This record gives sequence, structure tokens and C-alpha cells, in this order.
Amino acid sequence: MDLGLDGKVAVVTGAGKGIGLAIAQALAAEGAHVVAGSRSTGALDGLERVTGVALDLAEADAPARLIGRALDEHGRLDVLVNNVGAVRLRLEGFLALSDADFEWALQMNFFIAMRATRAAVTHMAGHGGGAIVNVASVNAFYHPDGAVIDYGAAKAALVNLTKALSQELGPSGIRINDVSPGPVETDLWLGEHGVAETVAAASGIDAATAREQIVAGMGGIPSGRFTRPEEVATLVALLASPVTGNVTGANYVIDGGLIKTT
Repeated sequence: MDLGLDGKVAVVTGAGKGIGLAIAQALAAEGAHVVAGSRSTGALDGLERVTGVALDLAEADAPARLIGRALDEHGRLDVLVNNVGAVRLRLEGFLALSDADFEWALQMNFFIAMRATRAAVTHMAGHGGGAIVNVASVNAFYHPDGAVIDYGAAKAALVNLTKALSQELGPSGIRINDVSPGPVETDLWLGEHGVAETVAAASGIDAATAREQIVAGMGGIPSGRFTRPEEVATLVALLASPVTGNVTGANYVIDGGLIKTT
């Protein structure tokens, strides 16, 4: 299927690895020019149609600077993918969390996306519209425990923002949707200091056993495996495409059947 992205200009945040890198590659493979922001851009070097921009998106003006880079180089912006995010496991319970802990989660998982969206909409609203895709999480609405309570609250805020903006931005030709992955084969879950290793260290077990116990505690994944970054990227590319031109305000779950209720 031709997704109609050839020649489009896309910005992807948090594109240096994992899901963000897969998204940048997927959009470029469809012919889009991708401006990819990340603190580290080594993995982006040499990728055709991809321009890596090294910056710390947690700085208040960085999302707007990234959008500005795309406009300076290409003269327009058609797609924004708000992928950047981060989680810290909170294994000591709610009362151990400070205001600063929640503020950090909101900065990383909500404010960066909100600021990038503001900058993108400023351009898109006067230039024929565009598509925005936010990478949220099943933790926005599903919590087997409180170990990611601040992360889940921030992602829930992002999903809420998407719903509200779909109403406001629709008349301007701007579509905005969410993708909510469950566990994905990335460093966040499986890498050094990732979820599995952190739980393993706290529980005195190995990382593989910790991973199995975490998934079992969630009720199991019917597909029998974690989602691959490339699978999330395919869904993002579809939502960024004009072939889904009347889809807005929606949240698509990709989790191998983890969530048992709607």
C-alpha cells in the first residue's frame, strides 16, 4: 500500500533508539524527509532521508527549536511524531514519591510533547493542516501495580490532550492520534537498568525470571511475546498517512492482547 508520505516532512522526537528510531526509519522508507531529534544521534548517521538533530528535548525551548529546524531545511511540516518519553520504576510505593518525581515524569512524558505540538500546530494551522501522532502507553489506563504511577499519570494526560485537541484542530485540517504500546522489545524493558533488570535487582532474581513474573502479574500476553519496535512504527506511519485521513482523536493499542477489556 502506498501511504502517500513521499516527499512529506516529518519530525520525530526521541528518535535515537528503540521505537523512535524505528519510526524514523519507517517514515523515511515511505519517502518522507525526517528531522529526528535525540540527545544522541549516532544511530541516525547515514540514514537516507533522515537528519539527526542532537538536543535535549527536556529544555523548554528545544521542541520548538527542533520544529524550527525542519521548517528551515524543508520549508514546511506535515507530520509530527511525539515519541520521546522515559520511566523510572517506583518500587517503594506512593508515599516515597516526591513532587519532583511527578514533575520529572510530566516533563518527560507530557510537556515535551505538548511543547512540540504547540510549535507544530502554529505552522500547520496556516498551511493546510497535518498529522500528529503521540506515542502514549497502555499505562495511561492500565495499572497492574503502582510501580509506574507517575509515568502512567503523565501518559494519561497526553491521551487526554490528544482527545481535546482533536476537537479544536480538526477544522484546521490537523489530525492527532495516539498509539499506546504495551511491553516493547526496547532498552526501556530489556536493556541495562531497564524494567526487567531493576525488578530483578530488587527481588533477588535474574532478569529473565523477573520479566516472566512481571508479564504474568499483568495477566499474560496472549501473543506470547513483546511487541517489536518496527510494529509500533508501522502503526504510527499508517496514522501519519493521508490514507487514514478521517481518523482523529483515537487511541490505538498495540500490546499482543495484554489489555483484556476496552
